[in-house]
Formats: sequence, C-alpha cells, structure tokens
Amino acid sequence: MNYLPFLESTGTEGAGTMTLVSMLIYIVVIGAVFYFFLIRPQKKQQKKMDALVSSLEIGDSVLTTAGFYGVVIDVMEEVVVVEFGNNKNCRIPMKKTAVVEVEKADNGENKESK
Repeated sequence: MNYLPFLESTGTEGAGTMTLVSMLIYIVVIGAVFYFFLIRPQKKQQKKMDALVSSLEIGDSVLTTAGFYGVVIDVMEEVVVVEFGNNKNCRIPMKKTAVVEVEKADNGENKESK
C-alpha cells in the first residue's frame, strides 16, 4: 500500500510530475493566503503602534492598556512617566508600549481669538 499517491507513476512519467507540480502550487497559494490575511495586517498594526509610541510628547493625554487616562510628564527612551488624576503625587513610570491611544496636547496654537 502506497501512502504517497502523488509520487506513484501510473503508466506515464508526466502524470506523477504533474501531480507534484500541482501540489507545490497549492502550497504556494496557501502561503500567500497566510501572508495576506495574517502576517501583513500584523505588520501594519505594528508600524502604526511604533508611530504612536514615537510621537509621545510631554503634555499629551494618553490611555493605557489598563484603561487609565493620564497626562505625560516625562518621556525617556523606553519609559514614559504618566500623571493620573488631579493629585500631582500620582506619577507612574511605565513602558511606552503600554500606551494605547494618544491625544495631542493643544498648546493654544489651534484656538481662534474672539
């Protein structure tokens, strides 16, 4: 009993080769599907997250992965210090990757005078 029927030749030499070629085509198609549905969107999301993290500045309002809103008071290489609530003593250092959303600080540049 042969468990690999695609390697078996049935009278002509081209039939086994043709089955092997069609199997390779299926593998390539499945690989392309994995790339376009899994790998590519993940890379786009990672680039978006990297852009968000690199745009952090002092005074920005942020939302953390834990669901807390705060204001950035210091930005270092991999760490950001966030102040939570009205209490000026509640300052917590955290990794930049813990930031989910950023709302840029409005320094009065976009306000219209009345």
